Amino acid sequence: MMNALPIIDLAKLDRPQERAEFYAHLREVARNIGFFYLVGHGVPNAQIQTVLQQGKAFFEQPLTQKQQINMLYSPHFRGYTGPKEEYTQAKPDGREQIDIGAELPLWPNRPSDKPWLQLQGPNLWPEGLPEFKPTILYYQQTMRAVAIRLLRAFLVALGQDEHALDDLIADPPVHLLKLVRYPTASAEADTQGVGAHKDTDILTLLWQDKVGGLQVETDTGWVDVPYVPDSFVINIGEILELATNGYLRANVHRVVAPHSGEDRYSICYFLAPNLDSKVHLLSLPASYAALALGPEADPANPMFENLGANSFKSRLRAHPQVAKRHYSSQS
Repeated sequence: MMNALPIIDLAKLDRPQERAEFYAHLREVARNIGFFYLVGHGVPNAQIQTVLQQGKAFFEQPLTQKQQINMLYSPHFRGYTGPKEEYTQAKPDGREQIDIGAELPLWPNRPSDKPWLQLQGPNLWPEGLPEFKPTILYYQQTMRAVAIRLLRAFLVALGQDEHALDDLIADPPVHLLKLVRYPTASAEADTQGVGAHKDTDILTLLWQDKVGGLQVETDTGWVDVPYVPDSFVINIGEILELATNGYLRANVHRVVAPHSGEDRYSICYFLAPNLDSKVHLLSLPASYAALALGPEADPANPMFENLGANSFKSRLRAHPQVAKRHYSSQS
């Protein structure tokens, strides 16, 4: 497989003479493949490396210590999951990870008929790593700013007011950071690092190391997404696909477990919608609307109009043991 993904330079937004070219390129890339590399994002490499160091320090702990913050203890789906504990398309993924959301109190006065509001709450933090929590929360703030800037650039590129989807990103903030380790697979048949799927949220910003394994499905087959220095891999979530009637493309991707004898590490930031928000269709200019293919529907995993309910459904499906423990009536 050859690398066919384009590179978008976000720094061009700061150069007035290059903005028109930037928006045209972004609009084309987003419609044709929905996956690209983002450079010029302004996130210092030193900050990324500090997050990576904290992640590795966590994963290098004995299993008994990691299990102290197992996701089973969190009704908010936060904390540690080991290999084969998260599921994609009903099959276990080979990665281990820690999920960290916005550090917020429980949703006040939560109605009983809105169980998805239970997704808001505190995180589980590892003991013995005093720099872990401040490092991660600072990185979340940094990545949220980049993600929102990119979201607003998409809107301008599509002839919209840059604040047209601000209701989706209104406070209290909703986002998710995954620190992920893919252990080298023990057998050639054990290939699912993460199964093929679309991301259900707004945007995903991924930092990955040089080991490789990420692949995206295109019209001509699966394409490798190798490491590119000083970049994030960006993919569009299903919410933007819905809001643009399929002009923006949420693409299927997967991670093949490494067999090189070297573990793979990644840092995934997901910009997610406010738990009490709903998706609405943007009114695109006629020339763009004519190119919108409509969102691709998955009968086995339908999108709900209420975005909090949709996020909740995705977590129940991905973490059946957590769902069984805390939400047996919904799962």
